[in-house]
Amino acid sequence: MAHPTQLGFQDAASPVMEELLHFHDHALMIVFLISTLVLYIIVAMVSTKLTYKHILDSQEIEIIWTVLPAVILILIALPSLRILYLMDEINDPHLTIKAMGHQWYWSYEYTDYKDLEFDSYMIPTQELMPGQFRLLEADHRMVVPVESPIRVLVSSEDVLHSWAVPALGLKMDAVPGRLNQTAFITSRSGVYYGQCSEICGANHSFMPIVVEAVPLEHFEDWTSFMLEDA
Repeated sequence: MAHPTQLGFQDAASPVMEELLHFHDHALMIVFLISTLVLYIIVAMVSTKLTYKHILDSQEIEIIWTVLPAVILILIALPSLRILYLMDEINDPHLTIKAMGHQWYWSYEYTDYKDLEFDSYMIPTQELMPGQFRLLEADHRMVVPVESPIRVLVSSEDVLHSWAVPALGLKMDAVPGRLNQTAFITSRSGVYYGQCSEICGANHSFMPIVVEAVPLEHFEDWTSFMLEDA
């Protein structure tokens, strides 16, 4: 998860987030080169008193500064479109989970199991255990098997919400009366935190999302426990 004074992104925990980080570095390098070139031109024009008459009216330069931006836009657009389609790709999910947004908590329903559903509320500050994070811990985590394709159906029962987990590269709007879907694969075991990313009312800041990725055998033990407890 993020830590104070952190400047970059969180460590990627899914293949899609790794692709997003690579694209970010790619685009940032292009922006850096453009900024350096523009700064050099500005400094050169301000500091020199010489004028080169062929630059004042040159067909070749006009062609260059028309074609070059087009090439740069293509270099940015192609990998961007590739990642966009990867994010929408959902191939044979092993598990489907329905996440419903409420004011102000989340409820989860594991549709592949009978009667496996629960509400997830933020743990109040005064009830936190040592090592837990304020405003980020939930009393029930969304547990998923690691390295398995998971489909998440996202909707809302009242107002607009947004189900987002930065480390997994996920952000999907929860719209009343509409069922949106997204998918992810966790690359490794761990606990990943997120929050509602759409202003949804007075307690918008107090509806965290906690995804816990565990090995498949631990996930099966957890589902058995939850079904027995229900």
